[in-house]
Amino acid sequence: MGEVLIGGMSALLISIFLGPQFIRFLRKQEFGQHIRDEGPREHHTKAGTPTMGGIIIFAGVLVPVLVLTDITRAPNAAVIGTMLACAAIGFADDWIKIVRKRSLGLSGRWKILWQAAIAVGLWYVATERAGLNEVVQMRFIDASIDLGYFFPVFIFLVLAGSTNGVNLTDGLDGLAAGCAAIVFMTYTFMTGNTNQGDLTLIAACLAGACIGFLWFNSFPAAIFMGDTGSLGLGGAIAALAVMTDTEMLLVLIGGIFVIEALSVAIQVFAFKTFRRRVFLMAPIHHDFEMRGWSETKIILRFWIVAAGLAATGFVLFLNPL
Repeated sequence: MGEVLIGGMSALLISIFLGPQFIRFLRKQEFGQHIRDEGPREHHTKAGTPTMGGIIIFAGVLVPVLVLTDITRAPNAAVIGTMLACAAIGFADDWIKIVRKRSLGLSGRWKILWQAAIAVGLWYVATERAGLNEVVQMRFIDASIDLGYFFPVFIFLVLAGSTNGVNLTDGLDGLAAGCAAIVFMTYTFMTGNTNQGDLTLIAACLAGACIGFLWFNSFPAAIFMGDTGSLGLGGAIAALAVMTDTEMLLVLIGGIFVIEALSVAIQVFAFKTFRRRVFLMAPIHHDFEMRGWSETKIILRFWIVAAGLAATGFVLFLNPL
């Protein structure tokens, strides 16, 4: 338990220490965020805010993890490798936006292809190296389903859903980082309860790094995590879910990410089918903005909902129905 606390606090402090220097570097290089024209008008004032802050988060995670764990162990390699691979996709996306000075980066097709490749790698490590079977634990009702050959497809859906969910949530200052910290703290308790020591340490480091990043990312943000951060964090969440057999329970533990992604899917379906919008703007946090809620009010209430959903998931993890 001492190492877990040391790791989490180290990640937090490293993120806080690196923040000012990295922000100055990004400003000097003029690596700023480009804002979509169709987004809320209030967000246009955020144009030029330094982005790619996810690098701070992952630097904060890697230092204590490399010092305190054996990164070659399959579960550790699965989580850290998936995190870094997804972060690399996000970095390419951010870099294209900066170089081409636009809000559109890597094409959706390329993102899906690379995510599919990462999912195959995660499946291989989980089943061939970590010894996990291809059975999905329902958790909600203490039941399981043997997916067999469809298990890699299932892992891809978990990975794509998690990365895109975090990415869509990253639309308000500190919203995604705060919700991600809640998810990682939940996984810290869950893996601690099942004596998965290294995963407990990694989850604690991820939580600590996200909290440290919030020092600069909270409203009004001095830096954004960018797709580098959101895709990397989403990848880490997905890998933790796979390595702990909690893929189905992730619907609750990462409930805010699910709600954000569903709001976009509903909006797109309704508009293409009925030519009507369900929300004033999607993802759903923008709908509340359009209704006059302040940014801080939305963020705090979403954090509360995220904590409630994660707590419910943790209870079901301990006591399935």
